Amino acid sequence: MKKNTNRKMNRREFIGLSALGLAGLTILPSWSINGIRIPPSDRVVLGFIGLGQQGLSDFSSFSSVPGVQVVAGCDVDQLKQQRFKKRVEGWQASKSMPVRCDLYEFYEDLLERKDIDAVSIATPDHWHALTTIHACQAKKDVYVQKPLAYTITEGLAMVKAVRDNKCVLQIGSQQRSGKEFQTAIELVQKGAIGHIEKIYAKVGAPPTPFNLEEQPVPPTLNFNKWLGPLTDPKIHYHPDICPVISLNPEQNEKLWGAWRWYRETGNGYTADWGAHMFDIAQAAIGMDGSGPCEFIPAGYNGTKYLTMKYKNGIEMTEQPYLDDNAGAQGIRFIGTKGWIKVARGYLDCSDKSLLSKNEKKQDGQKYEISSPHMQNFVDAVRKRTDPIAPVEVGCSTNTLCCLANIATELQRPVKWNPATLSFVDDPEAAAHRLYHYEYRKPYSL
Repeated sequence: MKKNTNRKMNRREFIGLSALGLAGLTILPSWSINGIRIPPSDRVVLGFIGLGQQGLSDFSSFSSVPGVQVVAGCDVDQLKQQRFKKRVEGWQASKSMPVRCDLYEFYEDLLERKDIDAVSIATPDHWHALTTIHACQAKKDVYVQKPLAYTITEGLAMVKAVRDNKCVLQIGSQQRSGKEFQTAIELVQKGAIGHIEKIYAKVGAPPTPFNLEEQPVPPTLNFNKWLGPLTDPKIHYHPDICPVISLNPEQNEKLWGAWRWYRETGNGYTADWGAHMFDIAQAAIGMDGSGPCEFIPAGYNGTKYLTMKYKNGIEMTEQPYLDDNAGAQGIRFIGTKGWIKVARGYLDCSDKSLLSKNEKKQDGQKYEISSPHMQNFVDAVRKRTDPIAPVEVGCSTNTLCCLANIATELQRPVKWNPATLSFVDDPEAAAHRLYHYEYRKPYSL
């Protein structure tokens, strides 16, 4: 395992070896893609932090946005660094761009680059806060994967960092840019199905305790850096949480990082899909920046489904939205005049006249390669405006997901005041790790 003393060498390498390369990128008055000249004022230069399969998916999306250049990538896995470099430089060559992608193990070195305008962050959730806050302090705009953070306190700190440094942040809840979800939100907000009384939002199960068997750490992985601020002594290396790849022959990840499914390292489907479905529900009923005031876990006093109550009387339950497919993720809005069902590539309504032709059976979008969401971010970077899913949206949805898991783990209702961002007479909930935990030294929030 590499020690942090390597960081000095990385920085000297950056200063000594990258200077000419940086000049080559920055002194040109313009550059071209397929013969089309892109003026410097329209160019957005990106660096990527976290180069697993989500990072690669985000690169695929950004690479379709005109005017975007990618110059650097960072990961604690050397093999994923090299895979990223090969993908990026192949793309650059195909577009007649300058061919160069620098690699870093420590994201701090990438953030020192003056030529980088924005970063795309696709690390595990427990790294989102530090990388985003440091990026904002370095005056970089940020596209960060959902959920916004691992804890409530981290999300609030990220909001402050974005606003204090006047940065643009887009949360990777790409359903916000999906046509079917935008239509559903519009229909709900204009009262097409009357007053909303209930919402069924199917996302999936909460996280379970970490139970993977410890295995040897690969020599190409800096697992100590992967752990970062996490403190739980039960966490150790297993290839499920850091999926392995090979370059020769090329073999990519066979699964998404399983750190998502364990309490000590993630927030389960509650946050993984909740950051999509709960997020759309919040947008439709005008609760962006706010949220439910009471969380009742499944199984409490006969409660069948996780239930979230809003002050205005609306109840949202984590339960199937379809009668014939209990496992499918999606949303059903139930109003006084009818219902709307929406999922990826699917939109239906009790009043068919509200939908345009073929809207119910529209083709499913490739949400892991969602260039409209990236285009929206790049446009916001250029215009210095908020994107469709700004940091406050990511924070309120992340808070909801964390509170749902806190109630589930405590096995009792939890009351929350969205106005004061505090628990109502509940010191036990306030002491929960998903509200705040002390980082492992030397990390600090």
